[in-house]
Amino acid sequence: MQEKLWHQHNWPEGVAHEISDFEKPVTTFIDEAARKWPQNTYTIFQGATRSFAQVKETADRIANFLISRGIKKGDRVAIFLPNLPHYPAIFFGILKAGAVCVTCNPLYKAMELNYQLKDAGAKAVFVMDHPQFYPMAQKAAEGTDIETVVVCSVKSYLPGLKAFLGGLLGKIPAADKHDPGHFFFDEIVVSAKSEPPAVEINPLEDLALVIYTGGTTGVPKGAALTHSNFVFDVKVVQEWVRYPHEEGGSPETVRLGGFHTYLGVLPWYHSFGMTLCMLWSCHTGSRLICIPDPRAGKPPFTDTLKAVQKYQATVVAGVPTIYVAFTNHPLLNQFDLTSMQACGSGGAPLPVEMARQFEAATGAVLFEGYGLSETSPVISLNPTNVEQRKFGSVGFPMPNTDIKILDSDTGQTELSQGEDGEIAVSGPQVMKEYWQRPEETAEVFRQVAGQRFFLTGDIGHFDEQGYLIITDRKKDLILVGGFNVYPRDVEEILYNHPKVEMAAVVGVPHEKSGEVVKAFIQIKAGEQVSQQEIFDFCKENMVGYKRPKLVEFRDSLPQSAIGKVLRRELRDEERAKQDK
Repeated sequence: MQEKLWHQHNWPEGVAHEISDFEKPVTTFIDEAARKWPQNTYTIFQGATRSFAQVKETADRIANFLISRGIKKGDRVAIFLPNLPHYPAIFFGILKAGAVCVTCNPLYKAMELNYQLKDAGAKAVFVMDHPQFYPMAQKAAEGTDIETVVVCSVKSYLPGLKAFLGGLLGKIPAADKHDPGHFFFDEIVVSAKSEPPAVEINPLEDLALVIYTGGTTGVPKGAALTHSNFVFDVKVVQEWVRYPHEEGGSPETVRLGGFHTYLGVLPWYHSFGMTLCMLWSCHTGSRLICIPDPRAGKPPFTDTLKAVQKYQATVVAGVPTIYVAFTNHPLLNQFDLTSMQACGSGGAPLPVEMARQFEAATGAVLFEGYGLSETSPVISLNPTNVEQRKFGSVGFPMPNTDIKILDSDTGQTELSQGEDGEIAVSGPQVMKEYWQRPEETAEVFRQVAGQRFFLTGDIGHFDEQGYLIITDRKKDLILVGGFNVYPRDVEEILYNHPKVEMAAVVGVPHEKSGEVVKAFIQIKAGEQVSQQEIFDFCKENMVGYKRPKLVEFRDSLPQSAIGKVLRRELRDEERAKQDK
């Protein structure tokens, strides 16, 4: 790769400008881990463990089950689960069948999930046996192509005594009743063949995942990611992250074969958690702590602190709100968190003071990066040492990755160093396309100097040392605790309320979560509605982080000459209030 500005100053010692050997199926991760470290622990859940060999065999059996159900290469299969130990085996099993995984937020309501299942054309779904999640999936599957539903019980992977007592006392979550045509996870695993099916995969072309995102704007659309997209991103992060594993030692890459324990606190349905937790831990032969609900415990987040201490977590990937939860926890001093060594942050700007407090409490190095669902996700990362890391930046483009700053109007002209413009990225981690949306795909890609660049929708520049600085967002994306909220997505649901005439949604700054959602609503003539009624409607129809925390009723909303609601005008009003 041609030497760039970011190679010339603080590029980490030993990190290659380019890596290779990533044109492989994603299933290579579990197959190689099971071959090299068959008895090593992969997942930890409530004290119960699963080895790499066990997860591989379960994945092979799931693949054969799916094939027996008529799933063919390229068919889509959805996962509607929290971070349970079933997840890696199901994910790898779907891919071993040659199918494409569709990951769904387990907190989604029926309307949100139904949209994804329909849009992806999913033919099967794995869902948790739970009084809330299972009926939700049943309702969401109506009117879709879903023919196979597999119900997954937490009891499957609990330690024997916990499973026995939980069943005896009725404390293990389960739906009140099940559709007789649905399948149970334990039964399909036992009955399916254990030999891996023979499916040919072209890593550069065949899809591994369709993950839903609003892109830079609009309703959710599926980012279609290939096998090599993910394999590259995992391997490039492994190449990049280097630090001394012992006091006084030299920086080295993350050790392989069971030295490390990853904290699975980010949701695996999201590319950040999938790549930096579930897949990277597998690639390195490391343990993975399954955290289905990070906020569990009294006070909230206590169970996560207990898990860090009990299992000696060493590698953490999180959004800033996770690190805020660590540093502000009222019982922080009662836990030993010094096992944590390498901690990456992304999804929202990292507050510098909070980062320093976290490092003081743990002794870890906290470094910020940048990425999107469309890029698997990592495209830039700070050096993982305190000497070269630069707070306020998102670091350098990863090896094999080129980033240009293009003019915000056309995305055609490259700007000079230091000038703000739209961040555009080219590299092996960039998605193939938006699922079955050629027009939207064409809108976000540009050919620059013979390379295909993805327009991120973020505004930024390179400083004089090549660090990437993000200064603004081109579109209306709202960042709530590291999660992307797309105004139109929320607005579409609000429009389903029978009394809402018009709705507009913007992000409002918030001390803890970065931003919260505020909805401006114009009520239909002759109708009356309270804020609580809107809050209740949102609670019923959308996941928590997307719900408006603030609602303001207006007689009319600002519109352009062609009738488009002017969100920016509303957002500017809110910022002006904050500045007073």
